[in-house]
Amino acid sequence: MGNWRCGGIPRCVSCDRRRTYLVRESLRRVGINTQSLLRRHNPDYRILTYTVILVVIGLIIIFAIGPQRANVLNESFGSDLSDTYFVIKQASSVVAAVAAFVVAYRVSLDWMLRRRLGILLTGFAACFLLVLLGNVLHMESVAQCALGACRWFVVPGLGTVQPAEILKFGLLIYLAGFLAARMRTGLINDRDKTIIPVIILMAAAALFVIVLQKDLGTGIATVSIVVSMFVVSGMHRQVGLALLGLLLVAGLLVIITAPHRIDRVMTFLKGDEASVDDASGYHIAHAKIAIGSGGVLGVGIGNSVQAAGYLPEAINDSVFAILGETFGFVGLVFILVMFYLLLVRILGLIDRLEKPEYRLIVAGVFGWIASHVVINVAAMTGLMPLTGITLPFLSFGGTSLVFIAAALGVVFQISRYTVHTRIKEETNEDSRGRRGVGRPRYASRRSR
Repeated sequence: MGNWRCGGIPRCVSCDRRRTYLVRESLRRVGINTQSLLRRHNPDYRILTYTVILVVIGLIIIFAIGPQRANVLNESFGSDLSDTYFVIKQASSVVAAVAAFVVAYRVSLDWMLRRRLGILLTGFAACFLLVLLGNVLHMESVAQCALGACRWFVVPGLGTVQPAEILKFGLLIYLAGFLAARMRTGLINDRDKTIIPVIILMAAAALFVIVLQKDLGTGIATVSIVVSMFVVSGMHRQVGLALLGLLLVAGLLVIITAPHRIDRVMTFLKGDEASVDDASGYHIAHAKIAIGSGGVLGVGIGNSVQAAGYLPEAINDSVFAILGETFGFVGLVFILVMFYLLLVRILGLIDRLEKPEYRLIVAGVFGWIASHVVINVAAMTGLMPLTGITLPFLSFGGTSLVFIAAALGVVFQISRYTVHTRIKEETNEDSRGRRGVGRPRYASRRSR
């Protein structure tokens, strides 16, 4: 019954899907937008499942090492933090993230796209205001600065807010609409109307995030969003390689103009010779000690030694090493598998979406989360120079968690509009408006 030549049995699911596909292709060839004819179906709940699992693991590890972190801060700065301070703060951030996810899922994506410029300008305005209050006016009660970098707003009663996350979300929504419009008109490879405007936009974002806020990790994540969207947009290989070369040159300049980044590269080149006695190698050496001491099954919840003041940023950027110490090799493998399944599930949506805007947003969210995971894990295991970046859903902190949750809420909404056949966009600029459909890839009978 699954064959197209099954005799036209009325209840044949494969026949129904094939008929629907042929009708949609016929309408598309005569210029009728078939997106409005696409019935909404259930969202992809696997995306939600993997996310919830990771968030729960994050709450467990914050609960385990929160008291140790509070004791370290109390002894170092004379504060009076309770043992439950960090887990309560993280639980509050999770509640805010759930709210952001629900709002992003419920609010019409077309409504967001119509207001994409306003969302983008809000991100830039927040970054500019931070520079003004922190770097120029030195209002430390409003702008929190550390180690010469101002990256957070201080919001009484809520904690801190990092405007770079707002900017990342704004870039995601704005570029989806901008690049989709260029794709429809065959101008995705046009230097003056597409490439140069995007380069200027990326340069402006890099100025605020990498140069003024001195946050290379977040800057790399921001670039990863844009690069992922460019890949899906059908850009010519030659143009892509030229942009990649430009990014590599810009990255090299960013490194050699900052002494602390040069030190991190030199520490990375030392490999296992970096030790806790060396100031530049102290952080990565303790991260490796934490992962190695976890063994196969870990030392158990609440038994971490490195979280007791030895490993810097144990509750934030270095949480992966603490996870390795607590849950061991098996625990780290499980966490990485969860990230892999989540990212693969997101990536699988792209070739089953018809609207270019939707495909670009999903690609951008994939690049956003993947860059955080890859950079954080690689830095903590010594596979790349150390840089500060959160591990999604697991690191302590609210702003990153809230905006990644919002981005996933948008993806969750988009997953309601997938089709059953794999859609392949033509990369030839002269063939715009034509689509080739590859081998059908059917979903299960139940809506996803």
